[in-house]
Amino acid sequence: MVDDSVFSDVAPQFLPGWEIVVGLEVHCELRTKTKLFCGCANSFGREPNTNICPVCLGLPGSLPVINEQAVELAVRIGLSLNCTVDESIFHRKNYFYPDMPKDYQVSQYEKAINENGYLELPLSRKIVRIERAHIEEDTGKSTHVGGDNGRIHGADHSLVDYNRAGIPLVEIVSAPDLRSAEEAREYVSELRSILVASGASDGKMEEGSLRVDANVSVRQLGLSEFGTRCEIKNLNSLRSLVRAIGYEAQRQVALIESGGKIIQQTRHWNEDQGVTSAMRSKEEAYDYRYFPEPDLVPLSPSSEWITEIKGRIGLLPASRRERLAVLFDGVSSGSTFDQIVTAVNLGLDDLIVGSVESGADPRLALARATNEVAGDLEKLSNLTVEKFSDLIKMESERKLSATQAKNVLAQMLVSGATALDIAKAMGFEALDSSVIEDLVDQVISSSPREWERFSAGEDQLAGFFIGQIMKLSKGKADGKVVTSILRSKR
Repeated sequence: MVDDSVFSDVAPQFLPGWEIVVGLEVHCELRTKTKLFCGCANSFGREPNTNICPVCLGLPGSLPVINEQAVELAVRIGLSLNCTVDESIFHRKNYFYPDMPKDYQVSQYEKAINENGYLELPLSRKIVRIERAHIEEDTGKSTHVGGDNGRIHGADHSLVDYNRAGIPLVEIVSAPDLRSAEEAREYVSELRSILVASGASDGKMEEGSLRVDANVSVRQLGLSEFGTRCEIKNLNSLRSLVRAIGYEAQRQVALIESGGKIIQQTRHWNEDQGVTSAMRSKEEAYDYRYFPEPDLVPLSPSSEWITEIKGRIGLLPASRRERLAVLFDGVSSGSTFDQIVTAVNLGLDDLIVGSVESGADPRLALARATNEVAGDLEKLSNLTVEKFSDLIKMESERKLSATQAKNVLAQMLVSGATALDIAKAMGFEALDSSVIEDLVDQVISSSPREWERFSAGEDQLAGFFIGQIMKLSKGKADGKVVTSILRSKR
């Protein structure tokens, strides 16, 4: 057997003649107030082992009681993913691991509450099948202290926090329909937007609310049979997802082409080193010795209740993109549509639509939202639709140059003040076109050679002149007016 480590320096370009096959298991924590089967708080960041009780610790004599809100949120997810919502039963998934004190996890095995759905990727328009989206409880969290890789191997000791044990999850299992790391990124990004829009989850990957396991295999182009898959566990960012899938696919191809054989196993992603490493052999369903949970009755949501839940789901990302696209004559591809996708993914579409309804320019609102506002999302609460709309109008009416508008918007996000007040405080005043023309003449006089070349048709020199004029005006000149004057003079 060839040692995996020899492929740690595989070139980043995917090897030709091969196809990657990816299926994803996405675990999302539900936005409930309490855990799945008890009254302990579902909250992030508390002191370790403070949100626990006999039920979530699995102490003898304790009995679980299902959280109705968790079931409703699970149904919301199923409906949002075009699944069939039906009767389901809970099972005990048995395994020995210290982060689950009762040594089994309550999950759904034979019959999930949501099955046979699909998700459409917004950019590629690809349909990805959803096999199931089932309810289960989360496990605790282990922290391995000492060593240099954060894993149990080599650690001095381990600490276990059971606060997360029993928090309600929905595990969303896709079919192996994805064919690249970028498609996987697009899938998770769209899925996260759906989960947040439906109100089921906050989608915070950095807090562990959304975690991804990636099943990766490779096969030679033209073959229909799947290769042996490896599962990469607990990827908690889109960047890690793309890098891990890319590396693992290259590792498998390199191993096969060198005469080795892929072993079905679970692998760990090391973000710092950029490699996957073997954790254990891949478990199959029979390894967990599933059997029905005797303390919980089957879930049988009525059709009337499902209809009520459907009515409480707000606009989902696809509808929100359509709402924005209408402002741009129904655009469905290209750079503008890419910006629309970004705006919806970041939750900025209400800001844009509201400002346009107040009379702001759509393209300018979209650009400012997906660039300047997107770069400072943690301060978004300081920006109202009215304030944002006023800023866009000031720039559209050339009361502020583009540079000034960006500076004003940055201060608006920090202080929450109005665009007009900030512009006055910063001394921004729109320059009259006659003043700008004087500045253009000054730069032309001081740069005769560059002007001669520009006049001869070297359009790239426009940037030179605009930059010089911006310096003289301290950023107050309107770039469009400068460009117009330059062209009129040559």
